[in-house]
Amino acid sequence: MLDIKVFREDPDRVRELLPLRNGDALVVDAVLALDEKRRALVQKSDDFKARRNEISKLIPQRAKAKEPIDDLKEESKGIGEKITEVDAEKATVDEELSDLLARVPNLPHDSVPRGKDEDDNKVARTWGDVKTFDFEPKGHWDLGEALGILDLPRGAKISGSGYYTLKGAGCRLERALIQWMLDTHTGTNGYTEVSVPYVVNRQSMFGTSQLPKFEDDMYHIKEDDLFLIPTAEVPVTNLHAEETFAAEDLPISYCGHTPCFRREAGSAGRENRGIARIHQFHKVELVHIVKPEESYATLERLVGHATKLLEALGLHYRVLELCTGDMGFGAAKCYDLELWAPGMNTWLEVSSCSNFEDFQARRANIRYRPEAKAKPLFAHTLNGSGLALPRLMIAIIENFQRADGSIEIPEVLRDRMGADEIRA
Repeated sequence: MLDIKVFREDPDRVRELLPLRNGDALVVDAVLALDEKRRALVQKSDDFKARRNEISKLIPQRAKAKEPIDDLKEESKGIGEKITEVDAEKATVDEELSDLLARVPNLPHDSVPRGKDEDDNKVARTWGDVKTFDFEPKGHWDLGEALGILDLPRGAKISGSGYYTLKGAGCRLERALIQWMLDTHTGTNGYTEVSVPYVVNRQSMFGTSQLPKFEDDMYHIKEDDLFLIPTAEVPVTNLHAEETFAAEDLPISYCGHTPCFRREAGSAGRENRGIARIHQFHKVELVHIVKPEESYATLERLVGHATKLLEALGLHYRVLELCTGDMGFGAAKCYDLELWAPGMNTWLEVSSCSNFEDFQARRANIRYRPEAKAKPLFAHTLNGSGLALPRLMIAIIENFQRADGSIEIPEVLRDRMGADEIRA
């Protein structure tokens, strides 16, 4: 959530930047009008309360002087009723203002490329080369079915379109990847592993800015008003909601593995074939809570932690610097990491690394004190996938396929897999 001071102090800048985030510049005037109304009501309430305090002092003085006090009592009663009315009106305005601010996207960092959509994203760098084959590479759906490691029809039979089933070596490959990524992040990159609930309350979803804007994309348990998590970002970031840290307690770096659940599985097309876009998938997530002055250096380290995994696997990737119109709602700056899938003949996103600055921290009330007894400030939060499955599995299956339909296992996974290939 944006600080109301941003609207008060530089409304023209907000008007300029919001359309770049697919927001409406007219919201600035609506926010300022509600803010002005709120402040007027606060002043009105304060004036009434000041007069009531005066009366509370006058009554004993008059009584002592044996002067009439009925008029003061009547005035005090009337003021109390007016305060109740004004405070009720202020509460309504507060709710309207909070709801409006909750629907305004974060403003982009000055370094973010300006653009409308994914066509305007900037390729920051690439690593490796496109894999060449002396045969026509197959898609992972054909390879997986032939090897007996992927069963799409039975996944759909159980749960419907957008679900799948792994079998045998497919399960071992997924499990090996998750274990290897967690071990790397905790053992090499300095993260603390956490295990968190897979369902969260409404406030947690609000804290990381999934609500209210994206409620229709979430799986909602109506009876309990709980949500299946769309990403571990939600429960892991909210571990420290409503908390204030000492400066020496930051930075905090967490990693966690969870399933993720998303109702919206993408538009129709080639990318929907197989397991590139599904409703349930596994992901290892990385979350940072840091001091504001450290957040952009942390973002670059976060991207590095994810790309090093891709390099260890020997997978050709590119890093995209997302433009203003393609970033997520809460991000101030974002990089996407994409892998080339030769069977699908397309790039697949396996990580999105974002700096939210204080956008999430304001919603979740995550603060720190720069020094003892100092006024608390909002921390900055960041997160990124490190990495997301099953697209990572798609890239491995399609890039390491052989002419006979078998799959070579990347060397870093062989000990955990207990094999160097998958063969029918």
